[in-house]
Amino acid sequence: MRAMILAAGRGERMRPLTDTVPKPLLQAGGKPLIVWHIERLVDAGLRDIVVNHAWLGGLIEQALGDGSRWGARLRYSAEPRALETAGGIRQALPMLGEDPFLVVNGDIWTDWDPAGAHAAAETLERDDRLAWLVLVDNPEHHPAGDFRLDPAGLVQDGEPRLTFAGIGVYRPRLFAALPPGEPARLAPLLRAAMAEGRVAGTRHAGRWTDVGTPQRLAWLDASLQ
Repeated sequence: MRAMILAAGRGERMRPLTDTVPKPLLQAGGKPLIVWHIERLVDAGLRDIVVNHAWLGGLIEQALGDGSRWGARLRYSAEPRALETAGGIRQALPMLGEDPFLVVNGDIWTDWDPAGAHAAAETLERDDRLAWLVLVDNPEHHPAGDFRLDPAGLVQDGEPRLTFAGIGVYRPRLFAALPPGEPARLAPLLRAAMAEGRVAGTRHAGRWTDVGTPQRLAWLDASLQ
């Protein structure tokens, strides 16, 4: 199974920190945010990892190299302009293969175990779903949430809502109809699949932080020291 780390965002809310450092390379707990992901993915047996990048992407490649120091095999999907989440995944599909793959936002920190992606991929193929999402309780900065998780484990567009954690397992055909090289958002694809009952998920009750502001980065750094 392959994985992708989304690392192409400009990080406007993190400025001025991200004026010279790409957001995934900002440090918390003594290491870059993206390295936390790489280490967890490798520990879970997901060594083939694609990283997309746009803003200051050369610094990401310079810092991470081929990933061998962590036991990973890194490949890069460079975007001349940021393609948003779905567009970035669509461009990287040739690197991700034909089987379900895991995608993780590069600007979050969580103790969720990526080993759970293996069972999620089996669920997608067994039940003919298109996506499997990790949801978390709504944080203070996003009280309205995103999606509802029903008792059967299906994710739907309705109340009461949980927050999408920026972690998902997807089948390639969710993105196949998108034109390559064009920006596209993930939410419309997910909502269309939800309307067909083809999105499953789980609630993660452990630690999760959306590192979206310098204040949240400082809080996370202090909590990990």
